[in-house]
Amino acid sequence: MADEKEDVTGGEGEEKEKGDGKKAGKTAGKKAGKGFNKLLLLIPVVVVSLAAGGYYGYTLLSHPKGKAGSAGSEKKAVLFSLDPFVVNLSEPGRYLKVTMQFEITGEPRQEVITEKIPILRDVIITLISSQNYEYASSPEGKSQLKDEILLRTNQIFGKEVFRNLYFTDFVMQ
Repeated sequence: MADEKEDVTGGEGEEKEKGDGKKAGKTAGKKAGKGFNKLLLLIPVVVVSLAAGGYYGYTLLSHPKGKAGSAGSEKKAVLFSLDPFVVNLSEPGRYLKVTMQFEITGEPRQEVITEKIPILRDVIITLISSQNYEYASSPEGKSQLKDEILLRTNQIFGKEVFRNLYFTDFVMQ
C-alpha cells in the first residue's frame, strides 16, 4: 500500500504539473502568439523590400545608358590603315594580297605612326614573305600571323601602340 500511495501522489503530482503546464503553456502561447504576430508583420516588410531592391537592381543593370554609357560611346576605336601589300610567299608562284587596319591604343598620335610607315611595311613584308601557302591559308595560320605582326610592329615603338589588327582583304593565289 505504501507503493500505492506513492503512485497516487505521483499521479496527483503529475496532474499538478499538467495544470501548471497548462498555465505555462497559455502564457507561452501568448508570448508565442505575440512573436508570431510580429513575424507575420515582418514577412511582408521583407518581401516588399526585396522586391523593391530587385526592381532597383534590374533597372540599374538593364539601362546602363546614363552618364557612363555616354562616355563609353564617345570613345571609339581609332583605326590606322596601311596601303595593300602584294607579297610573294615562300613557295614559288604563290602570292598574297592583304590589306590591314590596326586599332590604335590611343597613346601615340598618328604623326608618330606615319613617320614609321616604311619600317612597319618592311617588317610586315619580311614576315609575310616567309609564310607558305598552306600555313597562311589556314585559320590558325592567319591568327598566328596577326599575332606575330602585332608583336613585331609594337616592338618598333617599344610599347603597345596597336591593340588589334584586322585583315580587311586577304587574297592568296
